[in-house]
Amino acid sequence: MKYNFSAGPAILPKEVFSEAAQAVTDYDNTGLSLLELSHRGPEFTAILDEAVRLPLELLGLSEDDYQCLFLTGGASSQFFMTAMNLLNENYHGYYIDTGTWSTKAIKEAKLFGKIEVLASSKEDNYKSIPKKYASSKSSGYLHYTSNNTIFGTQYQSLPDHGALDLICDMSSDIFSRPLPGKNYGIIYAGAQKNLGPAGTTLVIIKKSLLKQINSGLTSMLDYKIHAAKNSSFNTPPVFPIYVSLLTMRWIKNNGGVEAMAKRNQQKAEAIYQEIERNNLFDGFAAKEDRSYMNATFTIKQKDLEEQFLEDCANAGVVGIKGHRSVGGFRASIYNAMDIQGINKLVEVMKAFESKHS
Repeated sequence: MKYNFSAGPAILPKEVFSEAAQAVTDYDNTGLSLLELSHRGPEFTAILDEAVRLPLELLGLSEDDYQCLFLTGGASSQFFMTAMNLLNENYHGYYIDTGTWSTKAIKEAKLFGKIEVLASSKEDNYKSIPKKYASSKSSGYLHYTSNNTIFGTQYQSLPDHGALDLICDMSSDIFSRPLPGKNYGIIYAGAQKNLGPAGTTLVIIKKSLLKQINSGLTSMLDYKIHAAKNSSFNTPPVFPIYVSLLTMRWIKNNGGVEAMAKRNQQKAEAIYQEIERNNLFDGFAAKEDRSYMNATFTIKQKDLEEQFLEDCANAGVVGIKGHRSVGGFRASIYNAMDIQGINKLVEVMKAFESKHS
């Protein structure tokens, strides 16, 4: 058996794989594959209608206030779409730099208007979430990345944003815990970490922000156009949207985001407890900012790193190698990872300590 700890494309529920596989062969007894159904036909229209409704239901957001879009281009396209749609001479962008993805968002946003980096944890190699910065800005948005897959840090509460609209890259922890959603202007998430397969990006946008979108944008990059066409301005990514819908159904049927949060806390605590106990390993991220989605850790004896990876592979624990920016190891424990996978990783860590201490 394989336990997939990859940061993305990542693990999904087994039930989702089974349903998705069936739909590829014969969707809902139509005699046609999901892949060949018209994106404007009644079957996919029903899929899309449910897919844009469920995120709001799961996160406790009102359909009167928010609209969901399924777009292409990954979260990386949202780095510039948010900026080009919103920035103007009276509405500025403010950013918190907590790692690779926020750094890329900052780079893209600079092309479209005035932005300011309020805080950064770059100096400590992004081991922590910056806490102190001036947040007294009166007009604009504050952009942050809620969970940092590479460095293993995560916001445990909302950043101080004052009167600013919050824009959040939530690619790797969406639907992993409840949110005070009404604080957000835009939430976006690439599907391939905690929602579905690569190929679509969920964007949740406050309708009041839609009213102030800049004019004169190219059609494919204009939120208003995609919103008016219910994510079907052009042919949408049918299969990734369907698999994302199946995943959201699975979350709902298994207790919603509240239940996911309890499971994720249990899983993360089990890993972090072993990292703390084990004489061979060190946690990378600051304890108060540790992620419940991506546990990063290093080994004290560098020459044992490859041997530990080999032992993991022999036990069916895959995708554990850390990003080159951190080194060491990274256990990505998204919603679909069950406690058995966590227990197997802890078992390998304990056995490795017995052999090498």
